[in-house]
Amino acid sequence: MDKQDSLFLKDGERIDQLYSQDVKIIQSPEVFSFSLDAVLLADFVLPSKKSGYQIIDLCAGNGAISLFLHSKLAGHITQVELQPRLADMATRSVLLNKLQDRYSVLNLDIANIFTKIRKDSADIVICNPPYFTDLPTSKKNPNQYLAIARHELTTNLESVLATMSGLLKMNGRGYMVHRPERLAEILQQAISHRLMPKRIRFIYPKPKREANMVLIEFIKDGKSGGIRIVPPLTISKDNNEYGPEMQAMLYGK
Repeated sequence: MDKQDSLFLKDGERIDQLYSQDVKIIQSPEVFSFSLDAVLLADFVLPSKKSGYQIIDLCAGNGAISLFLHSKLAGHITQVELQPRLADMATRSVLLNKLQDRYSVLNLDIANIFTKIRKDSADIVICNPPYFTDLPTSKKNPNQYLAIARHELTTNLESVLATMSGLLKMNGRGYMVHRPERLAEILQQAISHRLMPKRIRFIYPKPKREANMVLIEFIKDGKSGGIRIVPPLTISKDNNEYGPEMQAMLYGK
């Protein structure tokens, strides 16, 4: 690690790099580390070089997804994260990558987002929300940072989709990664909040296994119908090596 880079770190942290995007992310196994879903969602987002765009990253964690998009999207990117320690890590990752002119971080509950960001002002909203419902029988991680990231303890699917819709301009695009077992609920809630699903991609961990992730693109107030199910992606071969498309996402072509 570069000696200069180490100045951005606090105890228990490290710097990881997504080589395909030439970006560095401050991580900590104690609180949060990005996983493949972040890389997959960033790859799924359509590119845009419109410098006036406003892009919002909800449930941003340590900011990995939107930082992976720094060369794919122009415009200003706002990362919104509830947990102060993760928001602080995201802020320092922005500085580490010298992207402070294009990025800002809000340490904020998305329930209060319209106190800081105007409704109908965003061109793109991305979100990697908690996947699992908060049920009395749910087995939650004893680490509160990870429990909040994975379970709907502080927000839920309907709130996330309502917030995404409220932020987006008409014909703005929303992007989400989630679990296929909740797809019916996602589509139902999205449509009820004026988000029309337009593109869906299923992610498979290995050949002959069921999908364990789904990527969805919405258009606010888009026309009904015309959903595209784009070709699937299989992450690993039977020998546990990444497949060629996953390799390219991580390390470049």
